[in-house]
Amino acid sequence: MRGVPNVTLADAVAAVRNPLAFIAARWTPEPRTVQRAALAALVMSVVIVVTGGAVRLTGSGLGCPTWPQCTDDSLTTTRAMGVHGAIEFGNRMLTYVLCAAVGWAIIAARSQKPRRRSLTRLGWAQFWIVMSNAVLGGIVVLVGLNPYTVAAHFLLSTALITVATLMWQRTRESDTEPRPLVGRAVQQLVWFLVVASVLLIAVGTVVTGAGPHAGDSSEVERIGIDWQSVAKLHAVLAWIVVTLTFALWFVLKAVDAPAGPRHRTRELFLILLGQGVIGYVQYFTHLPEFLVGLHMFGSCLVWIGVLRVLLSLRERPESRAGLPGPSAESALSAA
Repeated sequence: MRGVPNVTLADAVAAVRNPLAFIAARWTPEPRTVQRAALAALVMSVVIVVTGGAVRLTGSGLGCPTWPQCTDDSLTTTRAMGVHGAIEFGNRMLTYVLCAAVGWAIIAARSQKPRRRSLTRLGWAQFWIVMSNAVLGGIVVLVGLNPYTVAAHFLLSTALITVATLMWQRTRESDTEPRPLVGRAVQQLVWFLVVASVLLIAVGTVVTGAGPHAGDSSEVERIGIDWQSVAKLHAVLAWIVVTLTFALWFVLKAVDAPAGPRHRTRELFLILLGQGVIGYVQYFTHLPEFLVGLHMFGSCLVWIGVLRVLLSLRERPESRAGLPGPSAESALSAA
């Protein structure tokens, strides 16, 4: 039976001064562990969007009427706040779960050997986005669910999903220089798709800000435009995204592109079809809460799908099975 190693005063001081370096010096995760940590952060970034949508759709946006406390006299929800307080406070608590997932991704990336600073930076970028969005979420409550701050809150969550997706992809690649798999014309078509998708998401926040789901049962300020007109613009942009995706799929097959870009484009096309069906059904059934929540989840999947298409247009040829190459020290010892 192995004894517990002694922890010296120097070890304790080192752990306090730089806990990440202390852990990295004593733990080397498997590449699959780093990938799972990055995926966990991505999954939680989607979960927090969906649960935030649930807060809005149940009219619980002001269930905790102030911030950072839930009420003027209590940090947590009270019985007097009812179910709306529990829902809103529960969503706030999920932020800590998200922080834990992002923290695990940062620790795993920092501890990987050889050290990959690009992954660590992406992990820290997620952390600061989460912190910024937590503060913005508090502002949303303090200004009484102003629709413009709510839209900014959702767009910042989309930025978090962007960085989390990029980190997840990078954990399965090496750090060598990327090599394009398709020509410039195809790359430009994909960038048109990315821009159209950004506009689609942005206009979707306007539909939400002008629509009937204000986020709370009390009187809440709305964007002063006809939400049905904006919803039609949103539908037009959705059709543009679908058309660009179908055109890209056709072009990739015509030029005999590698399987990666073709498969990612096909996946995106199927996600878009499902999202389109949900969108039209919710519109013609007067926006039932469940379908609106499902549509928000689909919005996250669409954006992740678009990013995966973009990232599939290049490869890092020096990687082996999508993993980083050996360190210089291991190469010398092998020799």
